[in-house]
Amino acid sequence: MEEWLTDNRLPIGKAIARFVDLLNEHASGVLDVIAGSLGLLIDGTTELLEGIPALALVALFTVLAHVLQRRWTLTLFTALSLLLVINLGLWEETVQTLVLVLYATLICMGVGVPLGIAAAHRPRLNAALRPVLDLMQTIPTFVYLIPTLILFGLGVVPGLISTVVFAIAAPVRLTSLGIAEVPNHLVEAGEAFGCTDWQKLVRVELPHAMPAILAGLTQCIMLSLSMVVIAALVGADGLGKPVVRALNTVNIEKGFEAGLAIVVVAILLDRLCRRRLA
Repeated sequence: MEEWLTDNRLPIGKAIARFVDLLNEHASGVLDVIAGSLGLLIDGTTELLEGIPALALVALFTVLAHVLQRRWTLTLFTALSLLLVINLGLWEETVQTLVLVLYATLICMGVGVPLGIAAAHRPRLNAALRPVLDLMQTIPTFVYLIPTLILFGLGVVPGLISTVVFAIAAPVRLTSLGIAEVPNHLVEAGEAFGCTDWQKLVRVELPHAMPAILAGLTQCIMLSLSMVVIAALVGADGLGKPVVRALNTVNIEKGFEAGLAIVVVAILLDRLCRRRLA
């Protein structure tokens, strides 16, 4: 029986490889446009931020942290941690990582939140999405890094696409959960006051689901940062490159410093995006 199963293996891998080959053959023009557009957008944003003096950006992020959270401890931590990054000589890589995480998060939230809303209102769609999201979160990242590398080539774009695939499940799940947990009496009250479906969504469901949506945002940011090193393997710039170089040369000093910079960025983004408590 075991030999029969081995000899009659299902061609799952061949089917996926054939699908990727078909995309590469017949949609190469569209893929090149997507890769070129995303590459120009990311490179342009990175050059813009790198053109601003580092200390000016530190001051800007510090003011932003104080305005968003109104906590002097976070404001002081923001200033000191970013100055530490400059001191370690990793400011340029940190800016590149921030840009990559920014665009990955924007794409994930732009697609994930509407998809989560639709899934919360349509049980069949929710049931269909669940195994797909499970697959996207559990399959090893190196597996879908291969087709993105084939389709988009070396550079920041395959790293961005892979990051989006890995991180988009969080906003979809948490948005759907937040909408589904809106109390029935609130929905019924909105209907009693004559709200349309759009008004009910904007005025009742989204405000109540906002904590869950913000949790999806922070999860998306953390998942995107966890892909920094993986993205560096396909040519994406950022803090992942020093980590990969340190791994190749067994350089504990450089590896720890780059890892510390990633931790600093993760803590800052997490604290900045958290809901401010009154």
